[in-house]
Amino acid sequence: MAAHKFMRLVNVQENFLLRACAGRIAAIGDFSPRQNGLEPEGSARDRRVAPHRCRPSLSIFSTPKPPGWRPMLVLASASPRRLALLEQAGLKPDAMLPSDLDETPLKGERPRDLSRRLAREKAQAARDGAKSRPDLEGCYIVAADTVVAVGRRILPKAEIVDEAAACLRLLSGRSHRVYTSVAVVTPGGAIRDRIVETRLRFKRLSGDDLEMYLASGEWRGKAGGYAIQGIAGSFVVKLAGSYTAVVGLPLYETVNLLGGEGFPIRFGWMNAA
Repeated sequence: MAAHKFMRLVNVQENFLLRACAGRIAAIGDFSPRQNGLEPEGSARDRRVAPHRCRPSLSIFSTPKPPGWRPMLVLASASPRRLALLEQAGLKPDAMLPSDLDETPLKGERPRDLSRRLAREKAQAARDGAKSRPDLEGCYIVAADTVVAVGRRILPKAEIVDEAAACLRLLSGRSHRVYTSVAVVTPGGAIRDRIVETRLRFKRLSGDDLEMYLASGEWRGKAGGYAIQGIAGSFVVKLAGSYTAVVGLPLYETVNLLGGEGFPIRFGWMNAA
């Protein structure tokens, strides 16, 4: 009888040790008590351990990055002004993927809503284009759009002299607003955006101002028919907001969006000089 009780005690201890070892092994994903006949399927321990068998550690299996590596950066624009602004902030894009969108405002669309919609559509178009480029896998994308408005009246991107002249006559001696939206696409495909509103007032333009500025051609393709970074900068009496947003890309908001999504915004600063 004593021998029989001793054997039962040994069996209980062995079973206890097996269970303890099985639980520890299962926690790293290679073993479960149910697979080895120690517990029935659906047991409390099996349900508790099972998630660990499906989630390998990213820190262990992720590909190590070489020294000096950074994610690819794409500018969803062909604008030399936006390119220059990005480079001014020490952010040199690896590719430019402009899109050809219909920028006509929707019926009743407000200026700020138009700016945001177009920035996001440009970002989405660049994201779709980057999918066919293996070299741009996991890239960040920056897109922007600028809208000039007087009240709720949206001014066009002037392409002909008559459009530019009409814009400048409307802006002469009065205040207007510039809405610039920036949209950033993350490597995971999500889109983050910000809208920047800037208020400006132009001096009263003389006939000579209009005539000579129109002759300069600087207005061509510019929202509102002027370029603040050029001759038209001398027309501005007052500006409240972001100068770089009026040029075409609000640097503070752009850098903050990129940095907030994990892009190494200071990577190129050492070589910026």
